Amino acid sequence: MTASCVVLHNGQKMPLIGLGTRKSNPGEVKAAIKYALSVGYRHIDCAAICGNETETGEALKENVGPGKAVSRKELFVTSKLWNTKHHPEDAEPALRKTLADLQLEYLDLYLIHWPYAFEWGEDPFPKNADGTICYDFIDHKDTWKALEALVAKGWVRALGLSNFSSRQIDILLSVASVRPAVLQVECHPYLAQNKLISHCQARGLEVTAYSPLGSPDRAWHSPDEPVLFEELVVLALAKKYGRSPAQILLRWQVQREVISIPKSITPSRILENVQVFDFTFTAEEMKQLDSLNKNWRYIVPLLTVDERVPGDAGHPLYPFNDPY
Repeated sequence: MTASCVVLHNGQKMPLIGLGTRKSNPGEVKAAIKYALSVGYRHIDCAAICGNETETGEALKENVGPGKAVSRKELFVTSKLWNTKHHPEDAEPALRKTLADLQLEYLDLYLIHWPYAFEWGEDPFPKNADGTICYDFIDHKDTWKALEALVAKGWVRALGLSNFSSRQIDILLSVASVRPAVLQVECHPYLAQNKLISHCQARGLEVTAYSPLGSPDRAWHSPDEPVLFEELVVLALAKKYGRSPAQILLRWQVQREVISIPKSITPSRILENVQVFDFTFTAEEMKQLDSLNKNWRYIVPLLTVDERVPGDAGHPLYPFNDPY
């Protein structure tokens, strides 16, 4: 049976299933985290831009620590540095705010959320008069050096990247003293990311899949998009194993040793999503799921000016212009 964790290059154990908190509204995330911890989750994925780290911290304070249901060393907590905080002098204050909000002394993993920066300031999405984003062009290699100092201070155990391309990973590795341990990207059977995963694994990075179920509840969901839950192979395997379509998609990732962070606030789904370690697909069934790959990306930053277009594609550090 597949292990429930992967081991990062620094020896840390990172659970293969975590609870995503993106898009969880105020008042929802605290109850979701408390329930998740009660049914065995030991991995919580956060981000400053989600705006719910304070509420997440309330749940952690009530349930994690000496004399509580979960010890701190059992729990793996990730957060992310937002695009307006890429200047080296902003990295430490940004992390300290995240730690204060989460009521933690350290993070297990801190990611650069995107490889490109927005203009410095308190507005997380600064805009020009025409509605386009105000960019900054600071190099994320400089940001990385500032994050390395946070590891030295003991406030972060491991560093990683989110939404970086293979080329950008290699450039960063060429200057890193603290090697990135994890890459977090959109990943599901429609966007299998096989080349990128192989690239990362060859360089000692584990891969985390966000939107592992295809993010069907996105605000910009289009009715003509393909739907993973409706694929015949997914439905057939769900019937065979007596599982939900979501469990089929998550089990596929687990067998590839790809970490997944499905988001839910519904207790039954939170429980279901972590119950994927007691059945195994055959090699042929894995191939059937692999065959769904069509390089279909659901999560692309979009901007509406005259029409909805990839919002950040003109930035020189935009990652999705690279092949993978």
